[in-house]
Amino acid sequence: MPGDKILRGLFQRRIVVLPTWRGWILLALVASLLVTIIVGSLHPFLAVNTPINDGLLVVEGWIPDYALSVAVQEIKRNHYQKVYVTGGPIEYGMHLTPYRTYAELGAATLLKLGLDTNIVQPVPAPKVRQDRTYNGALALKRWWQAQGIKPERIHLISDGPHCRRSRLLFQKAMGDDVFIGVTSVPSSEYDDAHWWRYSAGVRTVIGESLAYLYARLLFHPAKQP
Repeated sequence: MPGDKILRGLFQRRIVVLPTWRGWILLALVASLLVTIIVGSLHPFLAVNTPINDGLLVVEGWIPDYALSVAVQEIKRNHYQKVYVTGGPIEYGMHLTPYRTYAELGAATLLKLGLDTNIVQPVPAPKVRQDRTYNGALALKRWWQAQGIKPERIHLISDGPHCRRSRLLFQKAMGDDVFIGVTSVPSSEYDDAHWWRYSAGVRTVIGESLAYLYARLLFHPAKQP
């Protein structure tokens, strides 16, 4: 009977309630619905797009050339006086190029796309083994401090699903008193609305989801002055 103890009281019988075949079908439908909602909303959540038309314009130098061309359009549209390009050491092909950091490479690309040298300011970051986005933001903050620049609003341009993590890490570096808007440049490698159909989309979205959870829940940098 339920509640009977067996094997000298080490175990006890219990009544276990299991779904019927109708219950399993209902659970499967609910699970499918939840998966569909999560898959459909994951990319828009990560590729947050909240642009502003003022403040200091910042571009992550590692983003693709087509994304850098969006930065050029943004500068011309809103008449930014300066664009700051962040990024640490180049990881591939550095021996084939005169540029040593993504900040310098991104800045050179912007110049090739038509911007003047007095508009583009690369701000390289030192080499680190992890938290490169945060490190780039922190290097930019320190550069601004050395120049006596105190930003109140920043417009960040980055690549697709990386944007929410970039905004979070820039916020951690800059402090809560700085407002950060962000422009998300859609990827050319996959369809944003059906990212799960492309290997590049799956790698990017799943990888950025895990990285964002790490940045949100586990990454706690020391408070910066």
